[in-house]
Amino acid sequence: MEQLAFFPEAGHSKNLPQQFLEYQPGLIDVKTGDQFLQHFIKTTPWKLTTQKLWEKEYLTPRLTCWYGETKQIAGTLPWTPELQIIREMVEPLAKTKFNSVLLNYYRDGNDSVA
Repeated sequence: MEQLAFFPEAGHSKNLPQQFLEYQPGLIDVKTGDQFLQHFIKTTPWKLTTQKLWEKEYLTPRLTCWYGETKQIAGTLPWTPELQIIREMVEPLAKTKFNSVLLNYYRDGNDSVA
């Protein structure tokens, strides 16, 4: 099976169905993206969470933080102004409303999805 690349130089992977991802180069310029990244790294109350797998609990190998509509979704923090800016940019493109976002922070090469 071919490994799919989300952001190769020519756009999205040739075999990735369009309904899964629409590549929007330049949506956020590099300077603004770097500012957002540094802001989120410094100000987000990151947590190490645990996941249960086959009756055993494991630490998730990354830091996470969940933001959203606090009156609708228990356990979320309220949207920050920065996340609201990004939300307002993405919703018209996605043609949907988002009620939450999970931030994942991969600190170094030792952090992972699984």
